[in-house]
Amino acid sequence: MAITERKVKNKRNSAGELTGKPGTVYDVNIKYRADGTAKTYSRKGFPTKKEALKHEAEMKAKLTNPSYTPPTAAQRKQTVQEYMTEWLERHGEANLRPSTKAGYQNNMKNHIFPYIGNVFLNQLSPAMLDDLYRQLSEKGLSPTSVKYVHRVLSVSLEHARKYHYISSNPAKDILTRFGKQGKTPEPYTIEQMRSLLTDVAGTPWELVVVLGGLYGLRMSEILGLRWRNVDLENGAFSVVEQLPFRLPASTTTIMEMAPVKSGERTLPITEITRPYFERQLALQAEQKQRTISAGQTYYDNDLVIARANGTPEGRERLSSNFKKAIERMDMPHIRFHDLRHSAATNIHQLTGDFYTAGQILGHSLKGIGIQLQLSTNLEAVTAQYVNVRLDRKLVVLDTYHEAVLMGSDPQ
Repeated sequence: MAITERKVKNKRNSAGELTGKPGTVYDVNIKYRADGTAKTYSRKGFPTKKEALKHEAEMKAKLTNPSYTPPTAAQRKQTVQEYMTEWLERHGEANLRPSTKAGYQNNMKNHIFPYIGNVFLNQLSPAMLDDLYRQLSEKGLSPTSVKYVHRVLSVSLEHARKYHYISSNPAKDILTRFGKQGKTPEPYTIEQMRSLLTDVAGTPWELVVVLGGLYGLRMSEILGLRWRNVDLENGAFSVVEQLPFRLPASTTTIMEMAPVKSGERTLPITEITRPYFERQLALQAEQKQRTISAGQTYYDNDLVIARANGTPEGRERLSSNFKKAIERMDMPHIRFHDLRHSAATNIHQLTGDFYTAGQILGHSLKGIGIQLQLSTNLEAVTAQYVNVRLDRKLVVLDTYHEAVLMGSDPQ
């Protein structure tokens, strides 16, 4: 018989928690053949016969599928902590940005492993996850942070299911409904972007705001842009690298940049934004001359945006200073990254061309569709374009840049 009863002194309940009471559990044992060899699949400790029968039926269907490979004994004995640690190293190195990987790592260490790290992976249940989220909420973690913990678990456990380490993903069957998250600031309108650029004119912020708010570059892409990738003569620049994640604050010389998140892209320098690039180039030449004349070292990293002595600007410092700057200007609160959202929203509203908007921002079709709250069924749109050429990007960016800067001559 594939299912057998067994008496235990300390039975677990349906949530996988030890009750301290004796009882009966049910073990599943299935004999099958694979590649001409007789094999046995076992999973023990189901609290009810109904659960054991359900698992038996599911596994019989899978084990008769030639493409299915059951987990090894070692994999079945993995704890949540052992699996997720190994998964993050294997999956994260190739598929996650360094900042995302670090975020996953911190959440595992602080919010997952202390609670369910020692639970066997194949015994993890939706009830255990619901209990985890309750404890985190009671501890004072915000709804947004608790939902992020759920995201980390959901992604990693879905991979465990695909690897056949577990038969189903418990994160998909939770009962928890996450509370309302903090509202993302509204992106700046065209009028607000015009006001912001007027306020920063003639300051070190102007090209930073142009790159973030008119081109939609990410902060790391702005801080990693180098003059060697800017072609003023032909009116284009290439987004091919970004500032490395967690660059030490004491860094003076960058030995190697990191690749950009979503592939390289070339963007046109519109006539109306060209003066911003030219002024920045002239400003840096003056800063270099003053630094050297003062007998100090100038670190020529070829960066478009850098400190006065050429050293790389830090993300945290730029983000903090941006917050203070818009407060002084009495502008509505946004995060620096929301300049990118503003560019996406305004380009789409002006042109209706979200495909080109996605190519300008370095987004996938699905990504730009989600950001703009549009349908992600884009087959009809995709069929219209094989590639967005530079001249099409120029038309779209010209439309947006002229709308923002009309009546606000950067010269």
